[in-house]
Amino acid sequence: MQPINLADPAAILEFLADVTLRGEGVTAENLMEYVMDEGFTEPTYLSAKGEDPLAFYQGQPNAWGIYQIREWKRVLVISGGAGKERRAQITETP
Repeated sequence: MQPINLADPAAILEFLADVTLRGEGVTAENLMEYVMDEGFTEPTYLSAKGEDPLAFYQGQPNAWGIYQIREWKRVLVISGGAGKERRAQITETP
């Protein structure tokens, strides 16, 4: 899939609501709920790239494998891909 970059909080949440992650590690029937549970209620930036056969966008497989969600100084990275266990990491930028 083509890389995605969004900067509008409403568009980011709308996009994440259509993403489902299956497989090993971090999973979510609705990535938006997972992101909000991690405290990212007003994301300011989203980047999605790569491919993952166990990630679905609007029910279609092979969605993005790496998601980077920012909310001010906090960054949530969810990474995975074909044959990889999906992981999540939260960091703070200076």
